Amino acid sequence: MYIVKNLQFTRLYKVDGYLKEFNFRKSNPSPDGRCSVDTIDARGNRIMFFMEKTDADWKIIPQKELPGWVIDQENNLQEAISTILESD
Repeated sequence: MYIVKNLQFTRLYKVDGYLKEFNFRKSNPSPDGRCSVDTIDARGNRIMFFMEKTDADWKIIPQKELPGWVIDQENNLQEAISTILESD
């Protein structure tokens, strides 16, 4: 029987003087693959994007209209994913 583990966690980061909540979800138990991330902007609009495992790090998959403040958090997001997956 094959069991798919679903990892979900949240991290808070200070962005432009405000705390922003980033929600992570990874449904594939292998260290390779994709992780979905979502957060909200100042107006309450949900921003959803994916991060993908490269050779050594997790990188944001480029997409249209992704705010600069999200891209600026890439190192923090990468660290959060790596930390959770190593402890699993």
